[in-house]
Amino acid sequence: MRDLTEYRVLSFDVYGTLIDWEGGIAAVLRPWAREQGLALNDDELLVAYAEGEAAAAREHPAARYPDVLAAAFRATGEKLGRPVSPQRAARLGESVPQWPAFPDSPAALTALARHYDLVILSNVHRAGFAGSNERLHGEFAAIITAEDVGAYKPADHHFEALKAALPGLGAAPEQLLHVAQSLFHDHVPARRHGLDSVWINRRHDRPGWGATPQPEEQWSYGAEYPSMEAFAAAVAAAFGRQ
Repeated sequence: MRDLTEYRVLSFDVYGTLIDWEGGIAAVLRPWAREQGLALNDDELLVAYAEGEAAAAREHPAARYPDVLAAAFRATGEKLGRPVSPQRAARLGESVPQWPAFPDSPAALTALARHYDLVILSNVHRAGFAGSNERLHGEFAAIITAEDVGAYKPADHHFEALKAALPGLGAAPEQLLHVAQSLFHDHVPARRHGLDSVWINRRHDRPGWGATPQPEEQWSYGAEYPSMEAFAAAVAAAFGRQ
C-alpha cells in the first residue's frame, strides 16, 4: 500500500468497523434463544444469522435496513427450527440506534479527520446511521447509505456512488482509502473497483466469520489493523514522519 499521507479521503464501513453490530445483534438474539431452549453461544447464533441477512439484502435491495434485519431474524428462526414472533423480528430491526460504538471509534474518527475528509459507506438507512452517529460524534463530508443507493454491499451501487462523489471532494480514486472490517461486504467489492483498502480486523482474537458470510470472491487489502485505534496511530506516525 502507498504511504498513508498520500490519501485525501477515507471511506468507512460502519457496522462491524465503527459500531459493534455483532454485539447489537447478539443482544437481541440471545434472550430469544434462551426462551426457545437453544443452548447456543453468541458466536453460534451469529453464524446461524449471517447468511439470512446476506440473503435478505440480496433479494430485497430496496428494503429499508430494519426490514432486512427482521427478515434475517425470521430466517434464523427457520434455520434453527424455532419460531420468531413479529414483535421479536421488529425488535431487531428497531435496535440499530442502540448498537454500541466500539470504544476506540469516536477518538479515532476525530484524529483521522485532522488529515482526511471522512465518508460513510454503509448498509443502513439514514435514520439508523443518524442514531449511530450520536455515539460516534463524527463529522463526515458525505454519507452514502443503502437507502440512498437502493442496494446493499457487496453489490456495486455503494462503490459507484462513492466514486461519483469524489470529484466534489476534490479527490481522485487513487486518493481514496476504504476502511472496513468485512471482507465479504467491503474488501471484495473494493477490489472489483480497484480501490485501496485497509482491514480493521475486529475479530482478530476470535475464530470464524461471526455474523459475516465467508467471502466467495477474491479480496485484497493493503494493511491489517486490529482496531481503529491502531489504524489512527499508524496514520499519526505517518504524518509525523513528514
